Amino acid sequence: MSLTPQWLDELRTRVSLSALIGRSVRVQKAGREFKACCPFHNEKTPSFTINDEKGFYHCFGCGAHGDAIRWMTDHQGLPFLDAVKELAASAGMEVPAPDPRAAKRAEEQKSLHDVMAAAQAFFVKSLAEDQGAQARAYLASRGFPANVVKEFGFGYAPDSRTALKEALSQFPEGMLIEAGLRIVVEGRDPYDRFRGRLMLPICDPRGRVIAFGGRILDKTKTDAPKYLNSPDTPLFDKGRTVYNLHRASPASRQSGRVVVVEGYMDVVALAAAGIGEAVAPLGTALTEDQIERLWRMTECPTLCFDGDAAGQRAAARAIVRALPLLRPGHSLRIAVLPAGLDPDDLIKQRGAPAMEEVLAAARPMVEVLWDIERQAGPFATPEDKAGLKARLMAHVETIGDGDIKGLYRRDLLDRFGALAYPQRERPPFQPAQRSPGSGRKGPWKPAPPPLSAAVTARMQAVGEGRPLLAAVLTGLIDQPQQIARHAETLARLEVADPGLAALLDALIDMVHSGAQSPGQPLESSNVLTILARRGLRAPLADDYAGMRFGFLDGKAPDAAEELAEAVDLLVGLPAVEAALAEATRRHEAEFSDETFAEQQRLLQRRLALLARLGQMGRTRAGM
Repeated sequence: MSLTPQWLDELRTRVSLSALIGRSVRVQKAGREFKACCPFHNEKTPSFTINDEKGFYHCFGCGAHGDAIRWMTDHQGLPFLDAVKELAASAGMEVPAPDPRAAKRAEEQKSLHDVMAAAQAFFVKSLAEDQGAQARAYLASRGFPANVVKEFGFGYAPDSRTALKEALSQFPEGMLIEAGLRIVVEGRDPYDRFRGRLMLPICDPRGRVIAFGGRILDKTKTDAPKYLNSPDTPLFDKGRTVYNLHRASPASRQSGRVVVVEGYMDVVALAAAGIGEAVAPLGTALTEDQIERLWRMTECPTLCFDGDAAGQRAAARAIVRALPLLRPGHSLRIAVLPAGLDPDDLIKQRGAPAMEEVLAAARPMVEVLWDIERQAGPFATPEDKAGLKARLMAHVETIGDGDIKGLYRRDLLDRFGALAYPQRERPPFQPAQRSPGSGRKGPWKPAPPPLSAAVTARMQAVGEGRPLLAAVLTGLIDQPQQIARHAETLARLEVADPGLAALLDALIDMVHSGAQSPGQPLESSNVLTILARRGLRAPLADDYAGMRFGFLDGKAPDAAEELAEAVDLLVGLPAVEAALAEATRRHEAEFSDETFAEQQRLLQRRLALLARLGQMGRTRAGM
């Protein structure tokens, strides 16, 4: 039968997940969701939630997660098809009629599963025989315990072109070829693919063998690859398969994490050290399909890479693959091993706690992306700096989710701004001569004069940030051609008001997403339409304390420049206030000529900015 994704989605929609789970577990209403004690692990306090709207359950204790079908297979123990049939019957849906072609493919796959199971049994048997002595010696040198060797199904492929064919003589040679166990070369007889190699089975999520990986044992064979995997077959797609997924899934529910390493031998080494939630891709960079599979296990898998240049390139490729897929709550963390060590080396030299320290130090993607691009080239000239910014923004543009894209842009521009525009050093302060016999560190100085009432009353309210930002946003809506000019500066602002923050992000996104037609300026009416679609409105006069800034009249000849000055004030005032607070703290602690002079300089700077702000407002408000 052919169960299309659309049909399965309809089935999930028709099933009340809380009612389904409620047949076996006592559930309680909790707001818009339901909660219960998790049936997958023992607990006294409910951490198992059921969301009927989204159609999934999730346990915050052990990480169990799934939909109605997953509940029937994982908790009720039903095969997938039986679970679908039972759910369809309760939902009043008819299961699609059998598809002869699909049935034939399923039968062929079943037969190939039998072939792979027989091949695995042959490899395990060969490992235990005299011919497997070299492979057993290699496993002993790696320090893998006997229980780990047995659990992972290590075997040995004899160094023969026909040994496997002879052992699996009950199967037609065509099936061995289709399963990837034999190779056909034009003009030559078929021969066994794996010869003289330590063998490791690769399984699907149900634990069935679908492929093999083989490590060469004869170091003199330099013309053969060190590791050899099965080719893609009807059972095996290396771009979709994640090694050790069937073992790591239950382990990840207990630990709440998934560790992705570079090779399957690394997975075995971690399992031997007690880290059973490790998986690996299969000879390729992590693919989009593999990332999606990992996100079904945990929302933020940890990718562990070697600390050399190759590991850095692998991390970069993984980040590039993941950026377009990012969605709220789902990301990757990157852990980097000490230079020259792989997981097995690190564990042998420093023990399992050292590996746990590496994993605990894993960093968010945005930090690693910044470091990779910052180290990608020189940073000495304006051109170098512009190149770094261009590379960072090119990565940001690949992100599909709008909110995440905006947050990445702001974070990376903040980092870029701090690096590209560092605070200039001031000339050293020359202290005044101290009074003889004075007990203070410097001569007494009078307190700075208070700001005049004409400035502090109304201008202080505007200068606090929110009213001035509201006025600037109004000016940008009236003069949308100025948005691009100030987008980078405004993107570095920390905005506490959620409404103004959303409005600011929307205006910046209009520039980066190309909301205007090519060759045509963005009109104010278009901006208002776009904002309305997002449920946003332009600020009102009350939002900026009734001030009548000149730039609010977009037709005034100096409106653009006054708007630019207002943007500078918007960014400069908080910076000066923060610096003044720090200078005051230092002066109270040290009370020196230098700290006093710094405090006075910042006070004068603050006074000048507020005075200019007041002047800008008075010109239109008649003050």
